[in-house]
Amino acid sequence: MYQMAIKRLLEERKSWRKNHPFGFTANPKKNSNGTLNLMIWQCTIPGAKDTFWEGGVYKMRMIFKDDYPLSPPKCVFEPPIFHPNVYPSGTVCLSLLDGDGDWCPSISIGQILLGIQELLQNPNIESPAQAEAYNIYINDRAQYHKQIKAQATASVL
Repeated sequence: MYQMAIKRLLEERKSWRKNHPFGFTANPKKNSNGTLNLMIWQCTIPGAKDTFWEGGVYKMRMIFKDDYPLSPPKCVFEPPIFHPNVYPSGTVCLSLLDGDGDWCPSISIGQILLGIQELLQNPNIESPAQAEAYNIYINDRAQYHKQIKAQATASVL
């Protein structure tokens, strides 16, 4: 299984280098000896234009399992962000990343990142992962937007 994951990740890297969504980054992590660790990718997601997230750049790590692409990667914001669908640990809660949900082996790294960018602006209130962000989103949208805008300002790389 591991070899299948490595082969697919090499293809993903080649495809990403040729064509990827503007403003996003996704690169395999470098090991201390300079080699690439294809099983862990460092990514950034820009806040979408004309949203409260605009101007922010959000760091995220994608962690692939040995059976990728049969199972989805785990996506973790580092540092964790304030959002109803992001656990306090930074792990993203998204049906697209659910092996028992909407995950499909043909989904690319670029599609995952675009899906997460979309989730930032459009939380799924049916699947809350962070109580504080969820409660503020539901009960005080103006305060929620204020916190998102402050987060966007603070997240600029």
